Amino acid sequence: MTSAMLPPAPSGGPVDDTSVDDRELLTAKTGGGGFWRGVFRRLRRNPSAWVGAVIIGAFVLVALLAPLLAPYGPTDLPGQRYITPTDIPGPGELPQFPLGLDRFGGDVLSKLIWGAQATLLIGIISTAIGLVGGMVLGFLCGMFGGWVDTLIMRFVDIMLSIPSLLLAVSIAAILGQTQLSIMIAIGVAQVPIFARLLRASMLQQRNADYVLSAQTLGLGRGTITMSHVLPNSVGPVIVQGTLSLATAVIEAAALSYLGLGGGLPQTAEWGRMLTYAQLELAVSPWLAFLPGICITITALGFTLLGEALREAMDPRTRKR
Repeated sequence: MTSAMLPPAPSGGPVDDTSVDDRELLTAKTGGGGFWRGVFRRLRRNPSAWVGAVIIGAFVLVALLAPLLAPYGPTDLPGQRYITPTDIPGPGELPQFPLGLDRFGGDVLSKLIWGAQATLLIGIISTAIGLVGGMVLGFLCGMFGGWVDTLIMRFVDIMLSIPSLLLAVSIAAILGQTQLSIMIAIGVAQVPIFARLLRASMLQQRNADYVLSAQTLGLGRGTITMSHVLPNSVGPVIVQGTLSLATAVIEAAALSYLGLGGGLPQTAEWGRMLTYAQLELAVSPWLAFLPGICITITALGFTLLGEALREAMDPRTRKR
C-alpha cells in the first residue's frame, strides 16, 4: 500500500511523522511505482541533472554528426599557405576559418569537432572495459567469498596502491603508442574501483532480510545472487560508471598530451591539440584554451549527471 492510499489519521489520533524521504524510500523498496521510476522522477526535479544531460547530449550530438558539422576532415590541412614562422591566423582573421588555424595549417573548428568524436569513443570503450572487468571481479567476490574474495581483493589492493594515471601511463607505454592502448590503459586502471564497489554492495545486500527469506524458502545461492542480490547491487556501479566517463575524458587527454596516443601530429584529438599548442602558448593562446575548455565542459557534464544520479538513487541525501 502506497502512502497515497493510506487513510487520514482520525482527529485527535496519532499523527504520521514519517518524512517524505522515508516514505519514498519505503515505496521504492516495496515496489510501489518501481525503484527506477522514482529515480527518474527525482532526476527530473534536479537542475544539475538537466544541465549535465544537456552538456552530454550536445557533446554526443557533435561527436556523432562530426562528418556533417566539420568543414574539413580530421587530418586535412587547408590553411597551410596562411601559416608563417612568425604568424598563425587566429579566430576571426580569416572568414573561412572562424576559430583560426593551428601550427600545421589545420582548421581549429574542424579539429575540435572531430576531437569530440575521438574523445567520446575513448571514454565509452575505456569505461566499458573497466566496468566489465570490475563487475566480473566484484561478482566473484560477492558470490563465493572466502579464499576467492581474499585472493581477488589482494590483487585489487595492489592495483589501488598505484595512482590510476601512473598505472594508465605504464600500461600505455608497454602496449605502444596507439589509441587502442589508451583505451585499454584507462579501462584497466578503473577495474579496481568497480570491483570494490560491486563487492561492497553485494555483501551489504547479502545480509538483507529478503535474502534470508529466500534462503528459508529453499532457493539456492546462485538463484538468490542472480535474481535478487546482483540486480539490487548494480545501482552504485551505474553511478560510478557515469562519473568514470568524466575521469576517462581527462585521462585520455592527459595520455595524449604525454604523447602516448600515437597517430600523426595533426590528428584531431583534444589532448593532442594541447600538446602542440604549448609551443605557441605565448603568441597563440587560443590553441590551448579552446580544447582545454572543451575537455573541462565535457567532464563537468558527466560529473553533474553522475552526482545527480547518485542523489536520486538515495532519497535521504538528495537536495530538498
